[in-house]
Amino acid sequence: MDYFSMLMEDVRMREGLKACMNCGVCTAICPAAEFYDYDPRQIAETVQSRDNDRIEALLKSETIWYCGQCMSCRPRCPRGNTPGYIIQSLRYLSQKLGFFTNSEKGRQQLALKRTIGENIMRAGYCLVPREIDPDLHPEQGTVWRWIYDNDRDIYPLFTSSYRKVGAGALRKLDDQTLEEIHRIFELSGGKELFDLIEEHSDHKAREMGYDGATREYMMDTFTKNSSEQ
Repeated sequence: MDYFSMLMEDVRMREGLKACMNCGVCTAICPAAEFYDYDPRQIAETVQSRDNDRIEALLKSETIWYCGQCMSCRPRCPRGNTPGYIIQSLRYLSQKLGFFTNSEKGRQQLALKRTIGENIMRAGYCLVPREIDPDLHPEQGTVWRWIYDNDRDIYPLFTSSYRKVGAGALRKLDDQTLEEIHRIFELSGGKELFDLIEEHSDHKAREMGYDGATREYMMDTFTKNSSEQ
């Protein structure tokens, strides 16, 4: 496989990598570089090298999942590169090829697909109060558990449209709008990507001794870590 050519099929890659001279300005400004073993300059250099082995190692690594997509790198590059776009392209290819399952942080893509991704498909929103499972967010504490359990009493105090079709905050989208969202995902390849994430995750889960990509596997990959990342 020619990974560089595959990456260049992504318009974000063509926009993000023009002519990196490895000055390091992106790394100097990057918030993630302060906390992780993460260097946007090195990522751009690796991709620009067109070295298949190095790019494959990057696709399978923890590194591409450290970026917070703040895009601080975009306005500061003297050559007009955007390392954040390069990361987006690398992540997309990693998901398509199943390489994301090789890294601890990459395996969390399953949880993101089943939460944010499926929230969009079910309700049309990235975040839906009723879908923010306290089991997946213990950092929210006992207050969130109480709000979650009593949402039908609490949210109507702030908006009369809660979980109802019509205008207003936290409204329920009508069937026609949801159908349009589903169609967008089908035509854009989003639905196919979701299926690939499930397929690759199921294969990896069985390899790790789980009975497929079960909720147990998803919860373990999302809530547990080796403390090395």
